[in-house]
Amino acid sequence: MSTLTNGQKKWQTKLSSAGLIYHHFGYRIISQMLGNNQSNDAVVNVIYDKVYENFMEEIDAVDNGIDQYDGGVMRYRINTTLSSRVGYLNTPWNHPEHSSSSRQYDQFVKAMQLVGEEFTNRVHGFRNIWLPAREIVQRAITDRLQVDSSGAIIKLEVSCPWTDHLFKLETEMNLIGQIKFVLYKESERDRWRIQCVPVSIGSFTNRTPLHSDWRGLRDVSLNEASGIDGCVFVHISGFIGGNETYSGALQMGQKTLAATATQTQ
Repeated sequence: MSTLTNGQKKWQTKLSSAGLIYHHFGYRIISQMLGNNQSNDAVVNVIYDKVYENFMEEIDAVDNGIDQYDGGVMRYRINTTLSSRVGYLNTPWNHPEHSSSSRQYDQFVKAMQLVGEEFTNRVHGFRNIWLPAREIVQRAITDRLQVDSSGAIIKLEVSCPWTDHLFKLETEMNLIGQIKFVLYKESERDRWRIQCVPVSIGSFTNRTPLHSDWRGLRDVSLNEASGIDGCVFVHISGFIGGNETYSGALQMGQKTLAATATQTQ
């Protein structure tokens, strides 16, 4: 945001597509929402900044794989947790019925419904979606040497939630830290993805990011830089990439491992 506004805005977080849209249209949207046709109105400016800092920046940072903290210093705030959403149901201090017991009860009921629905969704989601993926990840780890002799790359038979299972299974199988990349087929296409294993669950730091020379490149430019046919993209942070074929995705992992090994010699 700072770069696009020539330093008028303080935020240094790289913008996602959502952030870019907010940068270009946010003033106009907020002005219309507030019933104000003057997009440069002081109130609109204040609300614009507040919404970015307390809502949009989190989206930009997560989308770009930016850790919330850097050396103990907070880069951005997380304001969309369950506790935050429950907190937003509290009656505002300047609401006409701020002290009304009936109003407080109504908001409490809404909070119970919100939390209850999320709890129910999580229980069913863990049982019906998360848990069945364990067997898929376990088979992929067991068969990893058939994918690559390094044992650092696994291939999922189907795209599924894998991070939690991988960390638990690595511990159970005495393989902690050995797996660097996960290959899986895109759900609606024949393309393949290669995703880096993070250093810990929820971290944006990866054990071995994809080759630094490829990050942010796409298509022909990426083919030329990598020497691999069929490349689709590598994310700017290096945490994920894509290729038209399984062989191409596998080569992306293999070449990254080779380059990393050379750098550490």
